[in-house]
Amino acid sequence: MPTRREVVAGGAAAAVLGAAGGAQAMKAGGGTGDLLSSHDALGLAGLVRQRKVSPSELLEAAIARAEALNPRFNFMAQKHYDFGRTAIAKGLPKGPFTGVPLLLKDLNTHIAGELSEGGSRLYKGYRAPVTSELVRRYQAAGFVIFGKTTTPEYGLTGTTENKLTGDTRNPWNPAHSSGGSSGGAAAAVASGVIPAAHASDGGGSIRIPASCCGLFGMKPSRGRVPMGPIRTEGWGGLSTNHAITRSVRDSAAMLDASHGIEPGSRYGAPTPDGTFLSQVGKHPGKLRIALMTRPIAGSPVDPECIDAAKAAAKLCESLGHHVEEAAPQLDAALLGWASFVSIGPAVAADIADRCKVLGITPGPDVVEPMVLAFAEYGKTFSAMDAARASGVLQDAAIKVARFMERFDLILTPTLAAPPIALGRINLTPDCGFQEWGQRAAVYSPFCQLANLTGQPAMSVPLAQAKSGLPIGVMFTGRYGDEALLYRLAGQLEKALPWAGKRPQIA
Repeated sequence: MPTRREVVAGGAAAAVLGAAGGAQAMKAGGGTGDLLSSHDALGLAGLVRQRKVSPSELLEAAIARAEALNPRFNFMAQKHYDFGRTAIAKGLPKGPFTGVPLLLKDLNTHIAGELSEGGSRLYKGYRAPVTSELVRRYQAAGFVIFGKTTTPEYGLTGTTENKLTGDTRNPWNPAHSSGGSSGGAAAAVASGVIPAAHASDGGGSIRIPASCCGLFGMKPSRGRVPMGPIRTEGWGGLSTNHAITRSVRDSAAMLDASHGIEPGSRYGAPTPDGTFLSQVGKHPGKLRIALMTRPIAGSPVDPECIDAAKAAAKLCESLGHHVEEAAPQLDAALLGWASFVSIGPAVAADIADRCKVLGITPGPDVVEPMVLAFAEYGKTFSAMDAARASGVLQDAAIKVARFMERFDLILTPTLAAPPIALGRINLTPDCGFQEWGQRAAVYSPFCQLANLTGQPAMSVPLAQAKSGLPIGVMFTGRYGDEALLYRLAGQLEKALPWAGKRPQIA
């Protein structure tokens, strides 16, 4: 006779692979597996509190769905199934997400003793010596962690393809990228495995995959979410942690559960008044929004993405906000150089240190060509370059802050094109470093500015291309003011609901 675990798992797999297929076939009330598709994370936690479903049932349903769909979309980097089962057996803490399954991104977010490979053959088999502070906070909130999602090597591109785990595919169209570098997180959420997943963003890596997969993605302010204890900042402060979610309220509640300085923090974002979750239902007031449809570098933008931003502007106007075309005046070439100075030496140092531990010489057998090229470029910068780059970034932050004295938010397309085909901007491309860099830059010319200045920014799934692929629009706020972004996001979600827009998975 099958165990209850096997019955639940089998039911979830059947729901995933049923004849009708996809989210349309997975309706509420059709079994434990269906709850993962019909509820957001807070909704699932509510069912657990009401004893309508157990944490074990949710976990086994999520595992079954991951096992059924991962062969098609390839979003799982690590399977920590027994780790999740053990956590439940020991007893979960009472928190806002008690009993809700969660996947971590497999990049610099660690569980002591578990595999942490970062999409790199250089780290194949590496086991983390410590548990990340963010993971501890997620556990305290009641999440049940059961695996890690895929990422490109070192998180260095806007697609999730690598030589260690392979290509992660977009559930809306498997020939296309799910985005990067949190593409595995987005694919797992979009395919209905879980309603929310951890992600990180050093140049668009939350917002790019959110846009590609029709999801909500918030990049918090610099210093908002912990990154330690091994180090408390990534890429000189460009990178931050948070999540990709289906609902706005899940994103806000996850930020409530995770934000705050950690021991050794160099800086911390301002503490908000009240909770982020409480902001979601509040009226944002009449906002002054700058519409910017052209990148500061002047590179081309697909008309469908421009139309998506303009449609979002009209929606905002219909909600009572003031929108006008305006953009901060910045030197794109200088900012690009400063970005390379921030990231390149960090990658070069990490590769050199890891190779020293392994006693090997870095080469294409263990590191992908564009990562090697990135590291070689990083070696060319001096200490004075680093000081000058820091000055460039500070100047940009000041200029954008002054620009935003006139505006509450900046509205742009998230990406300059609908989700790109696989193989175009991976780290082992059919071109050289310069052309690869150009391809990556023109695909995502809007996102990195918020990383360079430290501001919060969100991709909102408000549009769809003629091809059926999702298109996101991005709102960037003032430093430390995620609360305003959540108020607007809640208003937009209510005005133009996206919860029912799911990929058809046959």
